[in-house]
Amino acid sequence: MSSLIDHPVHVLAAASLLTISIFLYTKLVEKRHKQYAHLPQLPTSLLWGHLRLFQEYTHHGAQDRHPDAIIAEMHKDLGSPPIFLIDMRPISHPMAVIADHAVAEQISRPSKEFQYSVPKAPSIPSIGPLIGRLSMLNRQNESWKVVRRRFNPGFAPNHLMTLLPCILDKSMLFLERLDQHAEADDVFRLTDLTTSLTFDIIGAVAMDVDLEAQKPDPSRQRDFIHIFNELIQTHANDNFHLPWWLRPFIYMTRHRLGRLITQRLQTIVRAKFTELKSGSPDGQSSRTILALSLQDIDHLSPAVLDETCDQLKSFLFAGHDTTSTLIDWAVYELSRTPRALKAVQAEVTALLGPETHDPGAIRTKLLSPGGEHIIHQMTYISAVIRECLRLHPPASTVRMTMPKSESSCVVTTSRGDYCLDGAWIYLNHAIIHRDRAVFGDTADDFWPERWLVQGGQRHAGGSPTSEASVFTAAPGVFPQSAWRPFERGPRNCIGQELANIEARIVIAMLAYRYTFTKVGLGELDLDSRGRPEVGDNGQYKVKSELYPTIQITAKPVDGMLMKVALA
Repeated sequence: MSSLIDHPVHVLAAASLLTISIFLYTKLVEKRHKQYAHLPQLPTSLLWGHLRLFQEYTHHGAQDRHPDAIIAEMHKDLGSPPIFLIDMRPISHPMAVIADHAVAEQISRPSKEFQYSVPKAPSIPSIGPLIGRLSMLNRQNESWKVVRRRFNPGFAPNHLMTLLPCILDKSMLFLERLDQHAEADDVFRLTDLTTSLTFDIIGAVAMDVDLEAQKPDPSRQRDFIHIFNELIQTHANDNFHLPWWLRPFIYMTRHRLGRLITQRLQTIVRAKFTELKSGSPDGQSSRTILALSLQDIDHLSPAVLDETCDQLKSFLFAGHDTTSTLIDWAVYELSRTPRALKAVQAEVTALLGPETHDPGAIRTKLLSPGGEHIIHQMTYISAVIRECLRLHPPASTVRMTMPKSESSCVVTTSRGDYCLDGAWIYLNHAIIHRDRAVFGDTADDFWPERWLVQGGQRHAGGSPTSEASVFTAAPGVFPQSAWRPFERGPRNCIGQELANIEARIVIAMLAYRYTFTKVGLGELDLDSRGRPEVGDNGQYKVKSELYPTIQITAKPVDGMLMKVALA
């Protein structure tokens, strides 16, 4: 009797299982092979999407290289389309990679559908504790505009020039640490020094707080620095921003450290607000980013406090990270490009006088009347910065629109129109900045002269002279949308002018005083007589190429190992 009863149950269970299997298979086919079939893409696996293929590409070279290098290889093998799809589900959203500057511009500029450009994608959860959930990086539309307007005065170019004494003082501490390494003749990580420098600067200009990041003895640094560094280190081996369910304990640690940073920032904000509203001379004279953001605030409510702290977290991270990496690459590229270093030195002499070996003399000159104008006249140094950011962009941007929302993201390309709703829209700077259709055969070479006019002629290659006085900026040489390290449109980086000022000052101070020698990856390839050889691109030949890895943003894989000597 029981077998007669059980038999229909088994049949029903089998039928249900078959129905569910067919449903899931149909859904999987829809997601993998139909949903984004209109986008160019390499062959995809029904089960793995592009995950397994991405891993295969990873093994083609250094496995810790930045994912953008792997994406660039996939893009090339696909025939270099302006857009292509990488499906990494379930690790992350499917990703529409934008590899053409004109298409990227359609995403970043305001439009009838998107008043403030295509919305930013929600921040990767792994960096949430680092920037805060209320960060302007996470805000959209009017909510973003209100926060951006509140903090804009602190980043206005004219205001930043009033902070020049602070930037110069912190830079002098940086040079003292380099002097110590020159005397010791040791190998050190330049990234450690530049990170401490830029962290000190952003702490001072943002909050008027000495974070003491440049203390040579780590035990004497403030605990704020230790907590922040510990949080950064949790990302050291997170090459692909893996989801929380693959690294739960790491995520718990990040949230704990993020809360500790917030608590310390709350203490700082409360103290600064009290000082500002008390009418004390120090409070009234303070012109920091924090003070300017609080000047129209009458009551420091919990909501205002939380929002302010999250913006400060974002500024502390972004404000030190991009600039330190930029200085690292500038030192490296100049150390292996003799003509460019000579041009920088000639410009420094022309603008600052003959005492360019003495940082104190440079400091005095820049703080004298008219000194701020000198910084804006650093034409060749500015071209070095532009070229370093072109070749070594610290980060790209991700946008996103949801399916069936009020406005769809449709872009026009040379191959047709594409709807990108539902996918991460990844504006890939590493590919865009090396587009040979824009930058020609020297797209992979360090040529600051491509941004300049020399004697009335544009130089994208060749052998320009090193006389800085004959160089002038050349706006319009390339499409503006082809250079976007700080992104473009309304959602561009609020701190880009601060980064430029810092980098110009540091490069000018380093130009004559030091000789840097790369150690390990990127080390010069010397001939039988121990002399470096200059290649066709005007740079010294190297034994192996230095490459970036991802440590939240793109950084030199070895921390830019260097030796330094007084010139």
